Amino acid sequence: MTMEMARSFHHFDELQPWKDRQFLLECISAVAETADVMTFTFRSDRPAWFRYLPGQFVTLELPVGEEPVMRTYTLSSSPSRPLSVALTAKAQSNSIGTRWMFDNLKPGMTLKALGPLGDFSFVRHPGEKYLFVSAGSGITPMMSMTRWMADCAPATDVTFISCARQPEDLLFKAELEILARQMPRLNLGFLVEGHEARHGWHGLRGRIDATKLPLLAPDFLERTVFCCGPEPFMRGVREMLEGVGFDMARYHQESFQPAAAPAAEELAIRAGPAAGALAEAARVTFTMSGKDVSTVPGQTILQTARANGVRIGAACEGGICGTCRVLKIAGEVEMSHNGGILDDEVDEGYILACCSRPIGDVQIEA
Repeated sequence: MTMEMARSFHHFDELQPWKDRQFLLECISAVAETADVMTFTFRSDRPAWFRYLPGQFVTLELPVGEEPVMRTYTLSSSPSRPLSVALTAKAQSNSIGTRWMFDNLKPGMTLKALGPLGDFSFVRHPGEKYLFVSAGSGITPMMSMTRWMADCAPATDVTFISCARQPEDLLFKAELEILARQMPRLNLGFLVEGHEARHGWHGLRGRIDATKLPLLAPDFLERTVFCCGPEPFMRGVREMLEGVGFDMARYHQESFQPAAAPAAEELAIRAGPAAGALAEAARVTFTMSGKDVSTVPGQTILQTARANGVRIGAACEGGICGTCRVLKIAGEVEMSHNGGILDDEVDEGYILACCSRPIGDVQIEA
């Protein structure tokens, strides 16, 4: 054991949980999975352990240019191995943040992160047996959940369907085949759109549809479904299940679509006695920036900040990632989020600027 390894070793009861307000993530490895997919593994920059649900995500602050960019990534690692976290990311042709990671992020570098957060987990939506359906890098939350099950609940009944364009794009195929030996009720299904002779592919070809799904999961109507992938892929799976009468209360998908903004009339009804305040522009004081500004009725705190030159970091802008979390010092807001903030943070006075609208005058620490 090297001196560095010896210094890094701690008994678990000597550690405290990792907190995004106190610690940074230190990259400890960067591994290429395919030509355009990499897995980055991190530990805390100070001794700590990671507390999260299988399938949750983090938001990274990436120093791409003069102003950092915020990007959200699902963790592919399992909380059953809590001394590190890993994310698996695909660099699209127009990628900015992920491409920076591919080209620049090396072991020893540290990044600021927010989270972990998210509702896409079997812990939040339990079932008797599961169907995981993914395409491309949408496999990452499924890997997190399956890795946890292999460590902690290997008798779990899971049918795992992974879809890709070509056989070489099937992420974690070899690992899944190993996990299937440890999990007697883990059934794997792989589906590729096309292949060449050199691939030696003998499995199913094409896109998932109402004909292929029963071949891969004959009892899919009895399962709790988790789906993740590009939006057109998830829409196709959702419409296919609806078309065969699946109980959609047992369908869950990972999505970073923005939260719908309530109409001004709805905000007024929710506000009750304060409804009259919505007829007039509220005032927002950004205490750190020293700005006291008027808002457009129905406008979010984030929109107001941007319109007046106040920087608040944001990624999904849908109340999911938690990046735009700020402290509300005074006043009231209507906040309609999608799981991007914890109850104890709300109790402390924090809000998500992207989905919070002032009800009367407010003061924000920004």
